[in-house]
Amino acid sequence: MALSDKKPPQHIAIIMDGNGRWAKKRGLPRTAGHAAGAESFRRIANYCRTLGVKYLTVYAFSTENWKRSEEEVSGIMRLLGKYLKEALADMEKNKVCFRFFGDLSRLSPELQKLCAAAVDESKDYDVQVNFCLNYGGRDEIVRAGRAFAADVADGKYKPEDLTEELLAKYLYSADVPDPELIIRPSGEMRTSNFLLWQSAYSEYVFLNVLWPDFGPADLDEAIEEYHRRNRRFGGT
Repeated sequence: MALSDKKPPQHIAIIMDGNGRWAKKRGLPRTAGHAAGAESFRRIANYCRTLGVKYLTVYAFSTENWKRSEEEVSGIMRLLGKYLKEALADMEKNKVCFRFFGDLSRLSPELQKLCAAAVDESKDYDVQVNFCLNYGGRDEIVRAGRAFAADVADGKYKPEDLTEELLAKYLYSADVPDPELIIRPSGEMRTSNFLLWQSAYSEYVFLNVLWPDFGPADLDEAIEEYHRRNRRFGGT
């Protein structure tokens, strides 16, 4: 599918869903689906960069995903570590700025160090990939509220000082524009606790393709659908 002449959204977010079902359809372990999903992420991240997308945010691991089997969780974390090591080794080639949305304290010390190194070594690049890792939208808002309350207790603010703009500065996504387009592949049609604050006026596109099979043509389709929408932001 050829893209229109219109520019792509500045910020695209993706719920990377369907890895387990992809593996099950092929008689493979769920970890094989996550490995295939990781390759799909590489493909789409590179394609977003060629399109001129400024920010890409992906749902890598939610606060609820810890409920999965130890084998599956360990497999996901190994894949993430492998990806970050490769990214650090090839940082100058990829030129992508890394950020992480979520509570990283529950990750292994080694993985926390890799995340910190990726953020530090990529901070001067313009194209930004935000990994939502041990992330939940409700958890993010609660943490932001607690942080503001702590500043009130310290005398930095008064309760009545709180505005939408101020609260947004306490979110993981502080200083990152809200996503214009959120894509969920796999045929599911729910938000799954993803970017609840930031998605207030995002356009959602749901596609019936499992994430490991998601390719540039699917992204093109989602962007074309985005351009067909009439974004009024509550106006007429």
